[in-house]
Amino acid sequence: MNIQNVIMAVSAFSCGFLVAGGVIALIVGLGIVTRLVGITHTAKENRWYESMIFTGAILGNMLTVYRIPLSLGRPGLLILGVSAGIYTGGWIMALAEMVHMFPIFSRRIGITTGISMIIWNLALGKILGSLLQFYMNW
Repeated sequence: MNIQNVIMAVSAFSCGFLVAGGVIALIVGLGIVTRLVGITHTAKENRWYESMIFTGAILGNMLTVYRIPLSLGRPGLLILGVSAGIYTGGWIMALAEMVHMFPIFSRRIGITTGISMIIWNLALGKILGSLLQFYMNW
């Protein structure tokens, strides 16, 4: 084996560990799993949550790195798209809640009522924008 290949493999492996560590630190720092367990009152299923996060990370990496083709059809694509959207939306909302974006924003622009309507409209706008992007190729 060429020493250059060994160095590249060790470097890639190390970078993968760094990125994975950063993602885990973000999950722990935001308290995603703890918050989800607290909201759903499923503390006894905490190991299941952790196992599913770990399994999803491994499968996602394998699908991305090895480019394994999946023929799920339209129903599978719909389920995957909705699941990925919920996952991404959950992360965005957890991060926004962590930095207290909504209270600071509403206080700065002087909104006292209707904050829930603003949040709903933001979510609906995100959904509409995504649909237009994916289905109309905008």
